[in-house]
Amino acid sequence: MIHGEFVLFCKVIEKVFMSKIIIEPGRIEKNYWRDLWRYRELFFVLAWRDVSVRYKQTIIGVAWAIIRPFLTMIVFTVVFGRLAKLPSDGNAPYALMVFAALLPWSLFSASMSEASNSLIGSANLISKVYFPRLIIPVATIVTAFIDFLISFVILLGMMVYYQFAPGWNILFLPFFILLALLASLGPGLWMTALNVKYRDFRYVIPFVTQFGLYISPVGFSSNIIPERWRLLYSLNPMVGVIDGFRWCILGGESPIYWPGFGLSLAIVAFFLWLGVSQFRKMEKTFADVI
Repeated sequence: MIHGEFVLFCKVIEKVFMSKIIIEPGRIEKNYWRDLWRYRELFFVLAWRDVSVRYKQTIIGVAWAIIRPFLTMIVFTVVFGRLAKLPSDGNAPYALMVFAALLPWSLFSASMSEASNSLIGSANLISKVYFPRLIIPVATIVTAFIDFLISFVILLGMMVYYQFAPGWNILFLPFFILLALLASLGPGLWMTALNVKYRDFRYVIPFVTQFGLYISPVGFSSNIIPERWRLLYSLNPMVGVIDGFRWCILGGESPIYWPGFGLSLAIVAFFLWLGVSQFRKMEKTFADVI
């Protein structure tokens, strides 16, 4: 498998550069970002590799991307909706409200988890040739996005079952999908850079994502948070993303808390800047440390 990946990598480089590989240590910043575009075929190759490996030699294959969020939705609906008697957003069915939040959360958590472990899984490539290392964690996000599209089929089925038609708000859904990906990319880049140097970070990431699931408004509506605490609660960037998803899907039944949404946007932008800057700072040592 390692040899096959390296051969495939070399073929892509040869095609892009017409058998001419340029290795230039300490490339200036503008050349680095230009290289991201020059190595775009490598991005597609790595993304396709991650997708094929994920579903290769599995028993139920893509059905796992449907079963997992569906079972989680059932558990949250029973625990928070039936037992705890928490209210839904307006007249929206509680199960639909929960699943509208599970979609962005699953996209966020899967993207961050895949990205944070990506460099370790591609150590054979990093230690042999030059290319912008940023390509590797970004390519892994494609797998999480494929899972998201598969899970989205459940949402469509639930909306048909409950006879709940979306309004014009659904047009803004691509923006919130992109926001969820950006929210995961910043911490994911930072974590994967730290994971190269400190391997025990791989045990921290599952705990963070599991803990975040319960402090984010996935199983309940963020409207139950007291007004005086809502802005503070929005320091969790996924609060704004989840509220935005619900607003797109449920419309006026789930209005956005705009001050909190603005704060969430700022937090996403900060972590994206932090993740990219820390990744670039540590990138030059990856080949030696990994």
